[in-house]
Amino acid sequence: MTAAAPPAWNVFTQIFAEHWDGFKRVYPRYQTRSYDSLVNKMLACGEPERMGYIEYRCLHCGEGTHQVAMSCKSSLCLRCAKGYVDNWVSQVSRMLHEGVLYRHLVLTVPELLRKTLYQQSQAVLRPFMRCGVRCLDDVFSRVRGHTLPGGYIVVIQTHGRNGRYTPHLHVIAPSGGWDRQARPWVHVDYIPYPLLRKTWQWYLLTMLRQRLKPPAIHRLVDACYRRSRNGLVTNVPPGDVPARYQSLATDLAKYVVSPPLSLRRIDRYDGHGVTDHYRSHKSERVERETVAVYTCIGRLVQQVFVKGFQRGRYYGVQATKTFAKMKSRMQEA
Repeated sequence: MTAAAPPAWNVFTQIFAEHWDGFKRVYPRYQTRSYDSLVNKMLACGEPERMGYIEYRCLHCGEGTHQVAMSCKSSLCLRCAKGYVDNWVSQVSRMLHEGVLYRHLVLTVPELLRKTLYQQSQAVLRPFMRCGVRCLDDVFSRVRGHTLPGGYIVVIQTHGRNGRYTPHLHVIAPSGGWDRQARPWVHVDYIPYPLLRKTWQWYLLTMLRQRLKPPAIHRLVDACYRRSRNGLVTNVPPGDVPARYQSLATDLAKYVVSPPLSLRRIDRYDGHGVTDHYRSHKSERVERETVAVYTCIGRLVQQVFVKGFQRGRYYGVQATKTFAKMKSRMQEA
């Protein structure tokens, strides 16, 4: 006999069980087989009669059984998030070159453009990740005065701490680049912040001009240039390259590959609204917010990408197809 699910899990699943069908009617964008499959698997997670189970029996006496229900592996499921996070951390940790220092960089999108990225996500998310790589290659090359391709582990995150749609890129980047002519590894210990901001602005807005043709995007891009004369917001750890670079993957996983709302943050659900708390970046204090249940569901499902989209990608000396070859070359350098 299997134990019943703890009551805490029921709060999260109850929200979807009671309101998913109504949410889809209001937001037909999510009326797809893919989203239905994710939600249905999440609701059935841990239920042996719906997901199946593995039964263990004593090998000595042949009596006494123990059932373990199958998990759903859904990206919406809070139960399965822990395993997903652990797998991601393990994978990224294996892709870090020994002896190379790494930085964590964040490339953001201004509020003026977030709605456009949400509406045109299928057209711009892949180029969005690539233009972040081109931006950093350009910055590293300008700092050294010659072409200096680097290597990057790029992960796209679509939500902020409060769950609202706030697309930005997290980049784990080695503190240097590979000189293709001289073949040494060139260390870069300083990134000019103003240069990074302006370069990221140019690459992002140029990509949007090329990908989205309507006149409306040109007006938005021009407005963004006028409002952000110093470039777009980017975050770089101050001072020297951090000594704790080995733990970057672990730190990022808690915010990037796990669902945007954890169980411990849900304070109240009354059937119509959800109250949760989060630590604000601006105030650095814990703030509480009550939103309509459809808004809550929207914040949870908007971080799910279309089937086949890889939210974490590897470029340059971190690329999976050349990692082994570059690893030996970098060790020699």
